[in-house]
This record gives sequence, C-alpha cells and structure tokens, in this order.
Amino acid sequence: MRPFQYERARTLGDAARLVAGADAMAIAGGSNLLDLMKLQVETPGELVDINRAGFAEIEDADDGGLRIGALATNTATAVHPRVRSDYPVLARAILAGATQQLRNKATTGGNLCQRTRCFYFMNIDQPCNKREPGSGCGAIDGVAKLHAVLGTSDECIATYPGDMAVALSALDATVQIASVDGAERSVPVRDFHCLPGDTPWRENVLEDGEVITAVTLPAPVAGVQLYRKVRERSSYAFALVSIAAIVEMRDGVIARADLSFGGLAHKPWHDLRISDLLEGAAPSAQLYDAAADLLLEDARGYGENDFKIPLARRTLHAVLAQAVEDAA
Repeated sequence: MRPFQYERARTLGDAARLVAGADAMAIAGGSNLLDLMKLQVETPGELVDINRAGFAEIEDADDGGLRIGALATNTATAVHPRVRSDYPVLARAILAGATQQLRNKATTGGNLCQRTRCFYFMNIDQPCNKREPGSGCGAIDGVAKLHAVLGTSDECIATYPGDMAVALSALDATVQIASVDGAERSVPVRDFHCLPGDTPWRENVLEDGEVITAVTLPAPVAGVQLYRKVRERSSYAFALVSIAAIVEMRDGVIARADLSFGGLAHKPWHDLRISDLLEGAAPSAQLYDAAADLLLEDARGYGENDFKIPLARRTLHAVLAQAVEDAA
C-alpha cells in the first residue's frame, strides 16, 4: 500500500469539497477500497473519511417509501423492520452478499460504488482497460468464468459484483446525489451504473465532487419478493447468476413482474421488455422460456463463461415458477 494523507469530513459540504480533489477518494466502510489499495489498483494520495458527514439514517419517506442514508451499514439496512416487512428482496440480497463482519462495515453508498473483482483488474501486472486504458482486456481470451455475457464490448467484459444493487433495481429505487456546489440530483438506480462501451473505466454516473447521500425506495407494492443467487459454493461468493424478482398474481395471470439480474453484465441488468411480456399473461413453461429468450437474445459467451447462458435460462425459469406458486 502506498502512503496517503487522511482527512475527516464533518459535514456533507466538507465531504463533497474534499473528494473533488484530483487525487482524493472518499472512504466509509472501506471493505472494497482498502483491498484495492493493498493491491495498488487504487493509489489515492488522500483519503477522505466521510463517516461523520451525517447521512446514516433510515427513515420513512413522505410518499410511503423509505429513505436509506448512504452511510447506513448493510447490517442496519438488512435488519430494519420496514426493509424486512416491505422490501424483503433487499434484505435477502444483502444477507446473500457478504459475511456479518463485512456487512457491519459496508455502507449503502460504498456498496453501490464497489468495483469489479475481475482477475485482470485486480492484478496490476495484467492488461485491463478499466485500470489502464488502452492496455487491452485480458479476460476476453483469458480467465473469464465470472464474466459478463450481456452488454459487453471489445474493451471490457467485467461484471458488476454486488447483490444489493440488483434488488434495488428490481425495486426501482433512486440514488440521491449531492455535489460540491450544493446542487442535488436524483438518478434511478437502473441508470446509475454504466455499460463498458468505449469507456470501461467509467463505472457509474458520479462526477468529480459528487457523493451519494441516500437511496430512496418507492412505496411498497403487492406481490412475492424473491432473491436467488447461484454461486460456486454455498458460503459467500460472487454470483454466477442472480435474480431479484417481485411478482404479483391476480385472477390467474401475472399482474406485476419486476425482475433484475446480477452476474451477467457490467451493471445490474434490467429489461423492461420482460415485464411487458409477462404482465397480463397466464404463467406457463412456454412463457418462462419466452422471457428467457428475450433476456438472452444478445448474450455472448467468451469460452469459460459460456455456461452462464443456459444457467441464466434455468434460473429465470425456476424463479418465475417459484414466485407464481408462492403468489397463488
């Protein structure tokens, strides 16, 4: 780990101002950033501790939804009574994501901003356009077992590793962002992360001097909420495929189907066409297959990860079948 300066922000304004520095990075729980610093993937000259900046509360929103502060720990979010009762898919995703020790430190904002665990990104001796633009993507012809099959580019096939954001995408949550000049903006979580395209180093829409202040959830909706994570071992591991689903049945047909997918792309994957196909239709194996056809119509494997395409199909079929059964 390279030497760095440490400064503590005591207000939101301090946090935004200090992280606007060209060589500064914010740190909260540090569960991802510290690992990257040890590997010299990240080498900030200054760390700005934002833990005292004052946005760790979880509170009811005026519209019946829930506001989760950016500094709320994953543990606090997962065990919050309203999350457990009204947004159980979020609690299940968080609990599937990491050990208790990590959840006690990891924060809402940090979880959203965590970086890929691609072997080539994490190893500074390997080529990676995300870490060193123009060096190439070693994973395309290399070790690609955990890598993306949707939304890839010739520059990068890395996956977004998180679980929480997949659930937030299914819930249609919104990310609240503040900047150094005091401006505030709201971004749907479905638009917060970026596909690699020609700029794989740009992983989300945050600009210099901006910090996440909260995530807001809309008022709860009816239906069954599920989170299924397929991984290589039963203990904590990153998803090969994960699905967050909210499904409501009414009069024998699917009245609501909000689904988001992890482990398949550079961001949590949400395709409105799948909801349009499912809603208003009677559940059947043929319908589930049609939904998988839509999801995977542009899927591309890279050798080692070819298995993800049939795995995603089977997982989607199983999740929809379980949700319909539980909602009936």
